[in-house]
Amino acid sequence: MKVRVNGEFKEMDEGISVRGLLVALGIEPKGIAVDINREIVPKSRFEETLVRPDDVIEIVRMAGGG
Repeated sequence: MKVRVNGEFKEMDEGISVRGLLVALGIEPKGIAVDINREIVPKSRFEETLVRPDDVIEIVRMAGGG
């Protein structure tokens, strides 16, 4: 299935979870926020939330500093 991740189209397996997506992209989930179709996915739901065809996904890494 095709999804858009941070503005780029990616081909992913059907039924992949948010956690599986992060693993497939080589992204460590620590310090990450995931938005699917303008809704934040709580980290506690990464395993159970499935990515669907044509989803628009934004993955943001939190940065500290001052």
